[in-house]
Amino acid sequence: MTKNKKPTAAVVEKRSFWERNEASGGVLLKETSKKYAISIFRLILLFGMCFMIIQPILNKIAISFMAEKDLYDTTIILVPKHFSVSNWRITNLLMEYKLSLFNTIWVSALVSVIEVFVCSLVGYGFSRFQFPLKRFWFFCVILIIVIPPQTISTSLFLHFRYFNLLGLKLNLSSSMVPYLLMCLGCMGLKNGLYIFMIRQFFMGFPFELEEAAYVDGCGPFATFFKIMIPGAKPILTSCFLFSFVWQWTDSFYTDLFLGKIKLLSTQISGLTERLGTYLSGLYGASAMASVGYSNAILSTGILLMIIPLIILYLFCQRLFVESLASTGVKM
Repeated sequence: MTKNKKPTAAVVEKRSFWERNEASGGVLLKETSKKYAISIFRLILLFGMCFMIIQPILNKIAISFMAEKDLYDTTIILVPKHFSVSNWRITNLLMEYKLSLFNTIWVSALVSVIEVFVCSLVGYGFSRFQFPLKRFWFFCVILIIVIPPQTISTSLFLHFRYFNLLGLKLNLSSSMVPYLLMCLGCMGLKNGLYIFMIRQFFMGFPFELEEAAYVDGCGPFATFFKIMIPGAKPILTSCFLFSFVWQWTDSFYTDLFLGKIKLLSTQISGLTERLGTYLSGLYGASAMASVGYSNAILSTGILLMIIPLIILYLFCQRLFVESLASTGVKM
């Protein structure tokens, strides 16, 4: 007599889905339906979220290439009937785009480098050293994240307007010095968040590397610059990108301290007023910009502002994603 052999995997695969489902007592159909239902739900959810993010940008791109008469045509949704680049030309002129772009790049880069350097020192100190009132000072870092900067705007302005340096009163409110001093003191835009992120990264860093550096004769600063900084490139890159983007789009500190420097954020805020002045110069004092045309120029200005950021992200996305994946949340 021959013994009954169990069917091999190849034989099972050759059987139809319904045969295998019948053999499993209906479990296969139930699990397969559940898997596909979850996949379809996830697809719909992701598509909806992506559409919510991308749709406003697509609208702005479409509006920026429309002639003024297309803005009031109810039959036009995204594709303009009268394609025009005049909106881009006028917006470039009104924003003084080349000068504003250059100023925004060097201001954002300078502020970001200072903030990342100082916050990395502070974050390393919180992660490795013990000092009096450490928990209290870290609580103050959390407060910097939680408390909106607008709540201390009046105090900041008065402090730097009547700045007292060893009895010498100075007016620093019309220069970039106050903002740089705040960045050096870890009180700049979102500095508390950078300290927290860098501290969390260093908390997961192996202590053995520092101990080996100390054995080789390195002090705390030499260890920080030779061991910790090279290993923290992902998180430092992420913090730099955060700082650069937030400074690029910031209007609060820009208006408070950097009002005399032409930046893209300040040029955007007064774009519609300059459009009215521009049209008055062309067609007379009675000329006024319509609401739709003003919105088209504003949308074009926003696109001119975010295009450099998109290019920056395309070049740095690998390091950015790597830093988010490697940063833990340890307390």
